[in-house]
Amino acid sequence: MDGFDFTLHVRRVCEDMAARLESLRHVDVARVAFSFSQTRKAVSHGRYASLTPLRFAGGASETVRRGRRWRMPQVRDGDGREMLYILTFYLPRFLNMPLEAKLETIVHELWHISPRFDGDIRRFGGRCYAHTGRQRRYDAQASALARTWLSLGPPEPLYEFLRHDFQELVRRHGRVFGQRYRLPKLLPVD
Repeated sequence: MDGFDFTLHVRRVCEDMAARLESLRHVDVARVAFSFSQTRKAVSHGRYASLTPLRFAGGASETVRRGRRWRMPQVRDGDGREMLYILTFYLPRFLNMPLEAKLETIVHELWHISPRFDGDIRRFGGRCYAHTGRQRRYDAQASALARTWLSLGPPEPLYEFLRHDFQELVRRHGRVFGQRYRLPKLLPVD
């Protein structure tokens, strides 16, 4: 098939990051669904990527909200393997950032994955449990991890595509495509 498979290539980068960075060794990339979504507006601000956990606090498959019990439907890949997270990249916005920002964004999302790799996110104390109470501190950690990954010498061809913006990848490959996963909706438990 002609074109550039974005989700395949970004998965390979994530596999390498998880193998090289001690802080990400808990990530089993085979159980992370990689997806992309087209941005609605051609602007540089907004979401670049998002991580959707497919379990609740502590890896629970059910939760109670407003007195009602809910469960998360299972998401499976093409081989039938259950996924615990969906990592979505918003294109072309993500690809139109500088290389360093792309790497920081990838690490930022991977670092959200719980150290127990149980389908929940990494939780910090306090009201803002997803970003250590201060997103700047969380972002600084992600930036440091991205720089560490580059300093460990990953093969240039692995992440070379991240040096290009969306239009350049289209020019070189004809089109950019990849896997898409719909974000699941909570189901009521009878």
